[in-house]
Amino acid sequence: MKFISLSKLAEESVSHNPEIRKKVILRAGELPHLTNFSQARFAPGQTSPAHAHQDMWEVFFVESGSGVISINAREYPLFLGDCAVVEPGEVHEIRNNSDLELVLTYFGLKTSQ
Repeated sequence: MKFISLSKLAEESVSHNPEIRKKVILRAGELPHLTNFSQARFAPGQTSPAHAHQDMWEVFFVESGSGVISINAREYPLFLGDCAVVEPGEVHEIRNNSDLELVLTYFGLKTSQ
């Protein structure tokens, strides 16, 4: 059994944009196939630049705020309660285009490669 309190976790930088802060709830190796389970906070105007992961699926859930996710150059609005799944190899970018903080809870799952 493992119990984690988000309020007790230290903040760290998101690898694609060090200005965006995250709390890592579970790290790679703690559960089979999991690369991470985290919560990120995007201030207004912040962007996680376009990138792709060849070896993992990534799932994003909007906890609060709004923004836009671009997947393979197609834009999808993000609103409270939305969930976006990015497949391996898909180029994706997330940006907060609103005046409020965007909070995303997300996780990655390794492919069987």
